[in-house]
Amino acid sequence: MSLLFTSRQLTATPTPPKYQVQVINKTPTIEMSSNSTPSITSLYPEYRTTTRLDHLRSTAYSYLDAQSHTYLDYTGSGLCSSFQLAAHEARLASTLYGNPHSVNPTSEAATIAVEQTRKRILKHFNADPEEYAVIFTPNATGAARLVGEGYQYKRGGRLVLSADNHNSVNGMREFAKRKGVKVEYVGISGTDMRIKEHDVIEKLPTRYAGVIGKVRKVVTAPVKGCLGHLSSAPDSGGRIALPMSEKQQYQNHHHQSMGKTEEKRGGGERRNGLFAYPAQSNFTGVRHPLHWVPLAQSRGYDVLLDAAAYLPTSRLDLSGDIKPEFIIVSWYKLFGYPTGVGSLIVKRSALAKLRRPWFSGGTVKAVTVGVKWHQLSDRLEEAFEDGTVNFLSIPEVAVGLDWLDSKENPPSPPPSSSSSSSSPCPSPDSTGPNGERNGVGGMEILETRVRCLTGYFLERLQNLRHSDGRRMVEIYGPTDTKMRGGSVAFNLVDARGKYVDERLVAFESAAAGISLRTGCFCNPGAGEAAFGLDIWTSFSRLPLPTLWSMWRGQGRDKELSFEELLRVLGLPTAGGIRVSFGVASNERDVDCFFEFVEKTYRDRVTGKEGLPDRMGC
Repeated sequence: MSLLFTSRQLTATPTPPKYQVQVINKTPTIEMSSNSTPSITSLYPEYRTTTRLDHLRSTAYSYLDAQSHTYLDYTGSGLCSSFQLAAHEARLASTLYGNPHSVNPTSEAATIAVEQTRKRILKHFNADPEEYAVIFTPNATGAARLVGEGYQYKRGGRLVLSADNHNSVNGMREFAKRKGVKVEYVGISGTDMRIKEHDVIEKLPTRYAGVIGKVRKVVTAPVKGCLGHLSSAPDSGGRIALPMSEKQQYQNHHHQSMGKTEEKRGGGERRNGLFAYPAQSNFTGVRHPLHWVPLAQSRGYDVLLDAAAYLPTSRLDLSGDIKPEFIIVSWYKLFGYPTGVGSLIVKRSALAKLRRPWFSGGTVKAVTVGVKWHQLSDRLEEAFEDGTVNFLSIPEVAVGLDWLDSKENPPSPPPSSSSSSSSPCPSPDSTGPNGERNGVGGMEILETRVRCLTGYFLERLQNLRHSDGRRMVEIYGPTDTKMRGGSVAFNLVDARGKYVDERLVAFESAAAGISLRTGCFCNPGAGEAAFGLDIWTSFSRLPLPTLWSMWRGQGRDKELSFEELLRVLGLPTAGGIRVSFGVASNERDVDCFFEFVEKTYRDRVTGKEGLPDRMGC
C-alpha cells in the first residue's frame, strides 16, 4: 500500500504486489479478553493527564480514524494537523511572497517571514541569538553535510562517531578520510544497546592538536576561512593585497589572542576534533546522555548532536550547560509539515571552523571573474544557505512550533455532522468557539503520553507467546522506559523459532492498514550490535579480489548484491521492525497492533517464498 497525503485528504491506494499476500483482518476489531493485559491507565495512571491529545486525535488528526488507519512510524515522520494545513492555506491566500534576494514588497514579505522563523526556532531552544544561528537546509542530512564538508581539523585531530548513528552522520567520515583525518567509533555494549561512558572518554584523548600560525596582514591566495576566498589570476604573480573586513580583523585578533594564551601554556589551540552522536537512537530509542556534550568539550572536542529523533517528543534547552557546537534537525519529524526543510543550529563561534568548498547564488557578497575572487555574505547564515531558501515552506516551521507549544484549552468538539464530511482531513478554525487556541499543549504532555504508550507497548510485547509458551518477539534495546524515547525495535519469531522475515511483516501490516517501519533504519552500527556481528571476521571470508574491489570501490559490476552481502555476514534477516509513537497516538493504536500480530503470527510457520529480493538497506 502507498499513502497519498494531500492538503485535503489522506487516502490509501493499493500498489499491485509482485506476489500474493494473504490479507488478514484488514480492519482489526478489538476484543480484549478478561485475562488480557491491564489497561494503560492501570499501569501508567499519569496517562490520564494527556486526554487533551485524545481530543486532537478526533479533530485535528481525524483522518486517521476516518481511514481506519493505525500510524506507528513517528520516528520516520510526524503527522500534520489540519490546523497547520489551514494556517498554510490562509497565509498564502492573504500574502504575496517572492524571492527574498531583493527589496521589493514580495521579497520583503518573504525575508520577514524567514527571519521571524529563525527567531521562533531559537526561542524554542531557549537559545541566545548572539550565541547561536539558524541555517536552513533541505533536511537533517543537508545540515550534517555542511559540517562534514566544511569542518577544519587541526593536525592530528580526529572524527569520533558513536556506533549508534544515522547514516547521514556516518557519511561525514568520508569527508574526514579525504582530509587524512583519523575516524574512530565508540562501540555499543550490552543487551540494552547503550554506549558506556568510559568508552566515550577513551575515544576522546585530550592531547592538543595543531598549532595556530601567524596571521598575515596581506591576504594571499587562497584565503582560508569561511569569510572570504581568493584565487589569484594566472598572471597576477600569486599575491593580491586586499583590505580586510571588520569580521576578518576580529577573527584575526581573536586567533592572535588565543595563540598568545596557548603559547603561554606551551601548546596550540585546544581543538582535538569533532565528536558526533545522537541524542536519541533512531533504531532502538535509546537516549544517550546529553552531558556527553560538555564532557567532550572539556576534552577539546567540538560536538555535533543529531537531535532529529529526540526533538519530536522532547525539548532541547540551550540556555544551560548543554551547548553543542552543531545541532542537526529535520522539522517534518516534529510535526509532519513542511517536508524539505531542516536546520543546522550552530554556535556562531563554530562557524569560523567551517570552510565552504564552493559558493553559489545567495551565499556571496561579491564575485569577480577577471580575478577569480569571491567573498561570502556578511550574514553568516546566508553564507551557508545555497541558492534560494524554501521561503514558502520555512514559515510553516514557526506554525508547527506554535502548534506544539500552545497550552490553551482545545476548542469544543465539532458537531457530529462534521465527522461525516467527505474530506478525511478537514481544515478547522484555528480557534474554538470561545477563542481558545487549538494546540498540543506543550512538549511535557506529549513526552508523558509517548512514555506511557511506549512502556505499555513494551509490557505487552514481552508477554507475546505462542501456544506452547515460546516467545514471539526479540527486542533490541531497553525493555523499560528509563533513558529511552518512543521507538521500539524488534523482530517477530515464528512457531519454529525462526525470525519472521521483515519483508513479510511489511506487506501484511500494510494490508491491515498499519504503518510501521521495517528494515535496518539507516543505522548499520545499531544493526550490527543487535545481531552480534563481527564485520571484520565476516569480510575475511570473502575472496581477496572481491574484498579489494569493495575497499577500492572499483566498478559497480564488481559489487556484491545486497542478498550476497547478507549471506557473507551470516544474517538471519536484513533488519527488524520498528514501532514508534507520537502526538496522535493512543491506546487503541497499541490494541490494533497486537490484535494484528496475534491473529497473523501466533503459532504460524513463515517462510521467504515469493518475497522479492532486497535491493539495499
